[in-house]
Amino acid sequence: MGSSGGTKLPIPGKRNVLITSALPYVNNVPHLGNIIGCVLSADVFARYCRLRGYNAVYICGTDEYGTATETKAMEEKCTPQQICDKYHAVHKQVYDWFDISFDKFGRTSTPQQTEVCQAIFKKLYDNNWLTENTMQQLYCDNCPRFLADRLVEGVCPTPGCNYDSARGDQCEKCGKLLNPTELIDPRCKVCQTTPRIRDTNHLFLELPQLKDKLVEYINEMSEAGSWSQNAIQTTHAWLREGLKPRCITRDLKWGVPVPHEKFEDKVFYVWFDAPIGYVSITSCYTPEWEQWWKNPENVELFQFMGKDNVPFHTVIFPSTLLGTGEKWTLMKTISVTEYLNYEAGKFSKSKGIGVFGNDVKDTNIPVEVWRYYLLTNRPEVSDTLFTWVDLQAKLNSELLNNLGNFVNRVLSFVAKPTGLGYGSVIPDAQGADSHSLTVELAEKVGKLVEQYVEAMEKVKLKQGLKTAMSISSEGNAYLQASQFWKLYKEDKPSCSIVMRTSVGLVHLLACLLEPFMPSFSIEVFKQLNLPPETQVSLQDENGEVERAKRPWEIIPAGHKIGVPEPLFKELKDEEVEFYRTKFAGSQADRIVRAEAEAAKVAEQLRKTKVSGGG
Repeated sequence: MGSSGGTKLPIPGKRNVLITSALPYVNNVPHLGNIIGCVLSADVFARYCRLRGYNAVYICGTDEYGTATETKAMEEKCTPQQICDKYHAVHKQVYDWFDISFDKFGRTSTPQQTEVCQAIFKKLYDNNWLTENTMQQLYCDNCPRFLADRLVEGVCPTPGCNYDSARGDQCEKCGKLLNPTELIDPRCKVCQTTPRIRDTNHLFLELPQLKDKLVEYINEMSEAGSWSQNAIQTTHAWLREGLKPRCITRDLKWGVPVPHEKFEDKVFYVWFDAPIGYVSITSCYTPEWEQWWKNPENVELFQFMGKDNVPFHTVIFPSTLLGTGEKWTLMKTISVTEYLNYEAGKFSKSKGIGVFGNDVKDTNIPVEVWRYYLLTNRPEVSDTLFTWVDLQAKLNSELLNNLGNFVNRVLSFVAKPTGLGYGSVIPDAQGADSHSLTVELAEKVGKLVEQYVEAMEKVKLKQGLKTAMSISSEGNAYLQASQFWKLYKEDKPSCSIVMRTSVGLVHLLACLLEPFMPSFSIEVFKQLNLPPETQVSLQDENGEVERAKRPWEIIPAGHKIGVPEPLFKELKDEEVEFYRTKFAGSQADRIVRAEAEAAKVAEQLRKTKVSGGG
């Protein structure tokens, strides 16, 4: 369904929902864990909201500032802006392939980001929530610059480790978190000379002084927005440890400049400005962005992310907004996922382990299968595991034998020529409301639709998907119990009731599954010979629930369906084995391929711009 041509603004008296997913960091290709963790989950909820007729806007984009981008640019011998342009295009391509229906997919390296970020900073500064403090940092006289954590290497100080290429923030060998000043024999990563320790002044956000306002917000919203358990636990752990002033500036070039004469050579720390990206990307979507972001009475904000992002969204970002003294739309509901791991361990780009966003289109497995598998496996309460054998089992049993089989059996029978079927024309269903098997089915399905709506409203996406799929199981059981193939010869009126009711269920499934598998729904509507806008059928409060209780009335008698075709294809053992080997690691060539693809996209972009496009 995507978004309409024009931009949407909150509508008084309507339910206005603002949806964001954590901004993916720009300097790498997203893997399946990143995709389910934020963008795909948020997309399902956004599509559900549109299905219900809510006025929903879904905002996301690439997070582009900070050390990691600067470092990557040095490695690739180009500017940070070029790195961002290249990877922004790669991210966009991956999400387009996954059918992610952003209303705006932007980026943080924009003039709008600078404007919004600096305006928030000035308010915090004027309200005295910022303090100045001196820190010790390594300085390279040769490069003349302070060195960010990742721009320093040296010998790990941990006893017994002695790894000689430990980074300033962490030793990759023993895993210990470090401060750059602790490294033995530190050297500048750029020019290899030895840096010296030097004092540098920074600005800090006074979180301890903002604590009372913050705690009041957390207590009220975590209940009103039924925050997920993992979000509540992490937030309270931060509060228990005691809030500390948080440094919001960095000695870098690539970032939003600090608008203060004493700090002109510094930029904002990426974790201060990244969440502000939601606001600035909305301002790129509409100049009237304040109607979304400064309208807490009329707008509900839902935010999706992985568990490592929680404190920034429940503690730091709300504190930042509260400190401005302005009336911001603060997050109502946070939906947090744990990690999705791959086969025996973690996804690793450097080792080529796991399936990355640019790999999926090379597998011949359609997008609806990927979306379905990731969503049934969504790590809602604990980490979950991606395995090829599990993907195969779910595709073959749930999608092919349950869902695909139901839709195909029903439509193929209706499509058979008269004398064997209904010549593609939906029959009448006289007496359906006294046909006991059908009445019993309608009662079950009505309850399931109510449960579906309840789960989706609470952002329990996995539960919503499971409930929708059980409607398909009920449909298969109904077909078996009715023995429609016999009825066709022995009791034509009863057979007509069963077939028209079943076609109604096919339509219902295409609606309920649209948020999860939009390409599946489009195909089913084509086979039903109905325009896709009939999908918008959860519109009025109980419309779909009421219709589900009388499924034989969903599609009118006399309607002519399209051509039925199988919706899913079996995944065979040898294919699974092939993919397992292909994505098992040490696949340097895959990374090279990904880089080459990224460069190609960036080049196309450049040409478009030069020729006056874009």
